[in-house]
Amino acid sequence: MPIVKNSKQEVVLQVDKNKFQTFLDFIKTLEYVDVINENQQALEEFELSLNQVKLMQQGRIPKQTAQEFLDEL
Repeated sequence: MPIVKNSKQEVVLQVDKNKFQTFLDFIKTLEYVDVINENQQALEEFELSLNQVKLMQQGRIPKQTAQEFLDEL
């Protein structure tokens, strides 16, 4: 089997508020864990969407109908 680089899985955790910072500090010390800030992730998704709109305007990718967009949600 070929080795796949950068294969990661996403995990969503719920941590008590009073232990959150301690837990976050701990997992940041693990070399195999990337902590993604929700705001950072939202910004990256927004930038991706903006890029898709630009490509649609340039005619490089097909435009979506409103229904196709709603179906994705």
